[in-house]
Amino acid sequence: MWKTKLAGGSLPAPAARLRPAGSGAPGEFAFKRAPFAGRGLGIDPSLRGTGLALIEFVPGRQPVLLRCRTVRVPARQTMAFALGEIHRAVAEFLEGGDARHVALEQTIYVQNIRTAQILGAARGAAIAAAALRTLPVFEYPPLRVKQAVVGVGRASKEQMARTVMALLGHGRTLALDEADAAGVALCHAFTWRA
Repeated sequence: MWKTKLAGGSLPAPAARLRPAGSGAPGEFAFKRAPFAGRGLGIDPSLRGTGLALIEFVPGRQPVLLRCRTVRVPARQTMAFALGEIHRAVAEFLEGGDARHVALEQTIYVQNIRTAQILGAARGAAIAAAALRTLPVFEYPPLRVKQAVVGVGRASKEQMARTVMALLGHGRTLALDEADAAGVALCHAFTWRA
């Protein structure tokens, strides 16, 4: 871009526009960012209970929960079976769902290395399903998700579920894993910028 500018050429128009800032001071500008629009799949990965939530975002309207599900895998099933179920469920949600982005919760704190390996494998199964469809994948730490959705980084799972349901205008109570997945999708839409 600098080479073009120095040579006297014109630069491509930016996707976002500058607008006068709210203070009204002359010459003061703020960056106006385009909100996320389209469908986003939120995933709360876990080996035995992965939450999935597909949400549609239209600027100026309340987000709409299109589908949600908890992928439950009994403890008697092997890890390989569980990973296959996670991959299959994510692929099924993405099939014909017209998802634009996929958002996952990052694994930040785990009690031991075995737990970290299991969570990493579950995340990998989910990410692989999105990657095979060449969809962009975004990851958010749990603290950021709670701050973006509830406004408090240390919110409980129950607070998160209540806030998610209020934001979606959803009548039925969501399972905690589904509410967490929806929270990740909401966090992505609220914080993502083009």
